[in-house]
Amino acid sequence: MGAGHDHSHHHHDHSVKLDHLNKAFIWGIALNITFVVVEAIAGLYSGSLALLTDAGHNLSDVASLALALLAYKLTKVNSNKVYTYGYKRSTILVSFFNAVILFAAIGVIVYEAIERFTQPQAIAGDTIIWVALTGIAINGFTAWLFMKDKEKDLNVKGAYMHMAIDALVSLGVVLSGVVIAYTGWFWLDSAVSIIIAIVILVGTWGLFKDSLRLEMDGVPKDMDLTAIKAELLKADGVVDIHHVHVWALSTTENALTAHLVITPEAVDRFDKIKHDLRHRLEHLDINHSTFEPEFSEKKCDEPQCC
Repeated sequence: MGAGHDHSHHHHDHSVKLDHLNKAFIWGIALNITFVVVEAIAGLYSGSLALLTDAGHNLSDVASLALALLAYKLTKVNSNKVYTYGYKRSTILVSFFNAVILFAAIGVIVYEAIERFTQPQAIAGDTIIWVALTGIAINGFTAWLFMKDKEKDLNVKGAYMHMAIDALVSLGVVLSGVVIAYTGWFWLDSAVSIIIAIVILVGTWGLFKDSLRLEMDGVPKDMDLTAIKAELLKADGVVDIHHVHVWALSTTENALTAHLVITPEAVDRFDKIKHDLRHRLEHLDINHSTFEPEFSEKKCDEPQCC
């Protein structure tokens, strides 16, 4: 008897989400690109490292939004003889390289900020305030675009959280601009730059760890392998399970393979067992599953069975 392979029915659901969220992502990307240009020009004009730092961070936001949109687009790309799962995994690759590039950018930001601590430069506090207020409006509006669907999809939730955090970062820049305008404490610009860099580092470290984990075919974050095995053992006729592997096909789809030890009486209804398990796994966010049946009177001598 051959293995059972399930290609989930979630492709239609992704198409629906794509139609629903496509405009939200495009609006978010367009607004943030515009703001990056405005913020970079204002930063160069005013001499504010904080604005230039935040412009670089907002550029990473554009990449994050583009990656989330790309993840949806790639669900519509057909597999071929070379890439049998299609191009879904490219979302993981780009996320990893994006994290590495951000680490390099953080190093440059911190170095420049330390240099300016020793040689503070006069900057226009009012310019910082107005540009950062614009950032609050744009990031807040973009976060609102994703608010309704943030609990339905991890990518959408990630986009929402990224935008909401950026609105708070822009608020910090506004506060520094107010203080600089009234006190002339130009060193505060460098201090805020370092704080922003730390915020970026925290988010980037999470992105780096998660993308590296998926690159190494690790069990996706927030998935409990013990709970998955327990769910598989609930199927009538399944008495044991081994060779369980769970990994990510992309940033939105996960896969599983497993050897199921079944009773001889369950052989004739193995198709029903597979059907039952597929639905159980869908509730655990596993979209593709492959099952290898074994019989309870046989003994597996491989180390993985123990």
